[in-house]
Amino acid sequence: MRLRLVPDNTRIDFFRYMRFWLAVSILGILGSFASIAVFGLNYGVDFRGGTLIMAATPEEHDVAEFRGLLTELDVGDVGVTTASDTTGAGRHVVLMRLGVTGEDATNQREVIAQVQAALDQAFPGISYLQVDTVGAKVSDELVLDGVLAVLLSVIGIMFYIWIRFEWQFGLGAAASLLHDAIVVVGLFSLFQMEFDLTIVAAVLTVLGFSINDTVVVFDRVREVLRKYKRMPLVEVLNLAFNETLSRTVMTVLTTMLALLAILIFGGPTVRGFSVAVILGIVIGTYSSIYVASAVVLWFGVKRDWGSAKGETGAKRDARV
Repeated sequence: MRLRLVPDNTRIDFFRYMRFWLAVSILGILGSFASIAVFGLNYGVDFRGGTLIMAATPEEHDVAEFRGLLTELDVGDVGVTTASDTTGAGRHVVLMRLGVTGEDATNQREVIAQVQAALDQAFPGISYLQVDTVGAKVSDELVLDGVLAVLLSVIGIMFYIWIRFEWQFGLGAAASLLHDAIVVVGLFSLFQMEFDLTIVAAVLTVLGFSINDTVVVFDRVREVLRKYKRMPLVEVLNLAFNETLSRTVMTVLTTMLALLAILIFGGPTVRGFSVAVILGIVIGTYSSIYVASAVVLWFGVKRDWGSAKGETGAKRDARV
């Protein structure tokens, strides 16, 4: 017996409160920009520059002990968190982020050696699992590269949708993806969660998930347009969303199960990634309805898909 989370013949009117949800989307984007302007982003070592030391001790120690020692050494901003040991060796793993910046590699090595010597003396038996250093210049380049990666991904996806469907669908997809990226980054700013290259990878993952869902819906919209050439566009979109609802729910739930497992058992190293993707999936599913489709509904689409000279002015159908 096939599992059915959604009835086959749903008749949900997704566009009944279209104006309200559009207002929510606009407020979400404006709020994200405001949060970034006021609070900024809590950049990690990748973007801010500094040193990350992952160490393990045979006995458990309070993070305050590590933080106090590092603060006395005057190594800039200090952040200390614990991590789970996935090897089963019974070690106690701690992550230390130091604000050791500058372009002098020799000076950085000397500071790291000084920190390790102090840790060796204070915590006998400590071992170093990972030591990463990012200079200030490299971190600035990474910020630019991260922004370019997101923008180029959106532009590439927009042209792909444009070629496969119509320009209205391309604009809708681009608006949806920009909405998703801005709101996810805004939430990281609002809650001051650490933002590093892992989060950039998560945002790109979210864009991929979101466009996959959007393409499935747009493909169904095209099929319905071919079948019902005189049906108002808002009804076409509603029918397409209802027909793909079961697939959307199953995809979101199965992905969420995997992400929740990563969030709970993955430890602090991948926690930011899992949180970003979870937020992005929820926001992306929402935006495929109330952002991407809203743009298509506003501009209208060709009514006769098989003809290059078919009707295009469907705005009169968009009474929402």
